[in-house]
Order: sequence, then C-alpha cells, then structure tokens
Amino acid sequence: MKILSVDTSAVCASAAVTENEKIISLSSVNAGLTHSRTLLPMIDSALKNSETALSDIDFFACSAGPGSFTGIRIGVAAIKGLSDGTGKKCLSVSTLEALAYNLIGQDVIACSVMDARCNQVYCAVFDVCGQKISRLSDDKALTIDELAKKLEQYSKKIVFAGDGAELCESRIGYETAPPLLRFQNAASVGICAFKNFSEEKLICASALSPVYLRLPQAERELKAKKLNNK
Repeated sequence: MKILSVDTSAVCASAAVTENEKIISLSSVNAGLTHSRTLLPMIDSALKNSETALSDIDFFACSAGPGSFTGIRIGVAAIKGLSDGTGKKCLSVSTLEALAYNLIGQDVIACSVMDARCNQVYCAVFDVCGQKISRLSDDKALTIDELAKKLEQYSKKIVFAGDGAELCESRIGYETAPPLLRFQNAASVGICAFKNFSEEKLICASALSPVYLRLPQAERELKAKKLNNK
C-alpha cells in the first residue's frame, strides 16, 4: 500500500512516499522558508525520486494537527487539492501520534510534546512496545506543570519527542529522543497512517480539516478583551 504523506506542523516541512512500513522517499526542508513555497516542490521531489506516479498512490495522509496554525492549513490544503484532483481519499493523522512512531521498535512511554507557547505544550502519551504503539491519552494543550503531574503515574522509561522535548526535559526531567528521532516528519505520518488504516477512516477531500486544540492567539486575545470589558 503506497501512501503520499506530508507534515507541515512545525518549522520543518516534509513530504514522503511510504509503502506499508517502508520509507521509499523522504524530502524535507528546515531552512526557515515558508511552507507555501517549499511543500509542493517537496511533494514533486518525493514522487520523482521514488519514480512513483500519483496514479500509484493508494491514498494521501496529512498531519492535521495540532501544530502551527498557518503550517497545518498549508498541509491540509495541499492534501485536499491532491485528493480532490485525483479522486483518491485521504487519512487525517494526529501530529502527536505520528511523533510517537519515531520511537517505534523501542520499549518506552513516548510523550509527544510540541511547544504551544505561553508555558503550554500540545501533548499526548503513548506506550511503545516494539512494533506496537498504544495511545494512553488524548491530544491536549497543557501547562508544563500539568504535564509533569500527569507523567508521574508511569513507571516505564519516559522519552520526549517533538519540538517541545528539550523544553520539557529542562523543566521536568526524563529523557529526550536523539535529534534524528525527535522531530516531526512525513515518513512517520505515512507509517502511522498505514498502521491505523481502515476503509472507514478514509475520507474525501471535503471532510479533511485542521485539528486545533486551542484558538489562535488573535482570537484568544479578542475573547479575553471582550470578557474584560464586561
């Protein structure tokens, strides 16, 4: 089963072609350029370098959130366009769950964390046992102190993955995944999509949408302003 997947949830953007659990091609850019400039060329590169035509792709996968509001919208829009243009369906993947797949093959508690600013992180916890990954919590936006309290219940080795890993390690301890396994990438999105695949989870382009765990900052500030003026 061949999957074309993208991740635009953070500073680094990537596109990949995977077949089942095998990475065929991975293209990524972490040069501070906008995802709107880099994503489509990366998708084209991932396909060309693997000599894969869009007609060979079984379905598309996208990290739909949480993450950068603008970045997520760009990735979702690209996959919606490909899905609509080819008539092939897509699968929405949690950015945090895809991060846990960076640690597949280990025997750890994977705590996926993304820096959400304002002393908060987007986070979720997963039990990684060899090739099996089980979700232990929902995706949430928590303060670092709230996350620390939550992690106290686990006796198994805890490893942070994601762009909030070093921040959490400095504040509450535990271990951070090495750089090559730490950050979001489209290959993990594709493998996660394959592992979670079912016909019922495939959706059409119109049903794919970003997944935000909190309102954008501008909306939060406007809401707070209205409350203060009451």
